[in-house]
Amino acid sequence: MNNYPLGIQTFNKIIEENLLYIDKTKEIHSLLRGNYYFYARPRRFGKSLLLSTIKAIYEGQRELFEGLWIEDKWDWAKVHPVIHLGFNEIGHKTLGLSVAIDGELDKIADRYQITLKATDYALKFRELIRTISQKHGKVVLLIDEYDKPIIDYLGDEVEQAIENRDIMRSFYSVVGKAQQNIHLNTPNATFR
Repeated sequence: MNNYPLGIQTFNKIIEENLLYIDKTKEIHSLLRGNYYFYARPRRFGKSLLLSTIKAIYEGQRELFEGLWIEDKWDWAKVHPVIHLGFNEIGHKTLGLSVAIDGELDKIADRYQITLKATDYALKFRELIRTISQKHGKVVLLIDEYDKPIIDYLGDEVEQAIENRDIMRSFYSVVGKAQQNIHLNTPNATFR
């Protein structure tokens, strides 16, 4: 009997530790036929796990999908570079949002062995998408907890929420201008 993956939101970890995984790859396969998705579900509803699974699919990690529905239905030879941003994990409260975004983009660039020239986080994001796309093919853009830097400050710190909203607006404006470099874009939202 497999153990339950309580609190685990990473597909790789669930499979590698032989934890219980309910096969949703047929539904995921249907989702991946489109280009842009906004996936909004309540907290603790599997959004991060969904994005982690999509990331493993596009990175061609076939060995993780042995015995699952998608194993013989996906073209595993066709891989795409993945930019996976999780706004719940970047340190926006301690570092400040623009510094946290900047640092996360640098980490992703390092993973793809790219040196970014832009210094502004929005321009850096555009350069990252464009450069990865040119070197490795169209990018799969996965954004988890896209609104967390705003939601975290609703209440007593509304001014910070407004400042973060403006930063996020500038950051996300890049996506529309980079469509020719993006294969899939799936931000997800959390309603609290």
